[in-house]
Amino acid sequence: MNNHLRSENDFLRQRLEALLCEARQNESKMRRFDQLQHRLIGADSLPELIHLLLFEYRVVFEVEFVTLALVDREYEVTRAMENVPGDDAAESGLTLLQSPDALLALYDGKRGPHLGAFDPIHHRALFNAPPGAIASVALLPLTRHGELIGSLHSGSANPERYIAGCGTDFLERLAEIIAICLENTLAQERLKMLGLTDALTGVQNRRCFDHRCLVEISQARRHDQPLACMFLDIDKFKHINDTYGHPTGDEVLMSVASFIQSQLRVGDTIARYGGEEFVVLLPQTDLRHAGQIAERIRTCIAEKQLSAISGQPINLTISIGISMLPVEGPAAENRHLADRMVAAADKALYRAKNGGRNRVVCEHDASIKQQNCP
Repeated sequence: MNNHLRSENDFLRQRLEALLCEARQNESKMRRFDQLQHRLIGADSLPELIHLLLFEYRVVFEVEFVTLALVDREYEVTRAMENVPGDDAAESGLTLLQSPDALLALYDGKRGPHLGAFDPIHHRALFNAPPGAIASVALLPLTRHGELIGSLHSGSANPERYIAGCGTDFLERLAEIIAICLENTLAQERLKMLGLTDALTGVQNRRCFDHRCLVEISQARRHDQPLACMFLDIDKFKHINDTYGHPTGDEVLMSVASFIQSQLRVGDTIARYGGEEFVVLLPQTDLRHAGQIAERIRTCIAEKQLSAISGQPINLTISIGISMLPVEGPAAENRHLADRMVAAADKALYRAKNGGRNRVVCEHDASIKQQNCP
């Protein structure tokens, strides 16, 4: 009898120690969660928030794989992440979607987190992981105002880490916090864009261009790639304002900005430099290709039929100057190179104006191989 009681007592003691250990682990987990939660809420930008979710989250909760999918209909996330150095977004675990359809299919109309065994058919595309590396997953739908805006995915090599039917209160709370933080940082990015966008045309302003120019120069020099710059000026714009009025002039500026943008690629930069002048950056573009793009823009604008508010037809043309990023040694400062490149494009534009307008002219820096614009 005593032996039985002693054995039962030992069992209860072991059970109590296990429960205490689990409680301490849960307390530690909650403490780490609280710390991460404060960092998520305090994120100053969308890139910072995404970094916390893809990297800090993995460390804090000791999970092997974490990925994030966000619905990015208006390319707001894309623009916010453009200036972030590092690996490709897909490699880091971030996927941007044009619509929520894929996520809706993933959750199949179910609300709340999904926990369970890793299913290669449904889950392989969510993770950049070798076969057999993930045994269980936790999928967190991120919703705001009833709309699915994203999904956070955790993958563990431990098959018992995420078990179907287990309590999900903690994960539901986490998903709600993440969704709110995403909405908040996106609002912050919109406010930033307002300060970097030309109010009339909707393209970037000069302040934004100056920053973007340094980023593109840094990237071009790091990867030994060409970078082209175009200066574009609407021909006889003062005459348009004087003849048809400033409201028509504003319409012309908006139309020209739209025409230019329609001929550019994703990753190219267009900004209103001032007045009727626009500037464009073309990464990974040599002089010949830049000349072809410029000619497409010139032709597009010359062929468009615009009308004044009064209904009178407007004959619109544009002059374009092109320059390339100067080739200098590693000691050269990016700001110095930016000033030289922009000045060279401006000088080429001046030549285009003096040469009769409605044309493309390339300004050849001494360090650039001589080529002719098409």
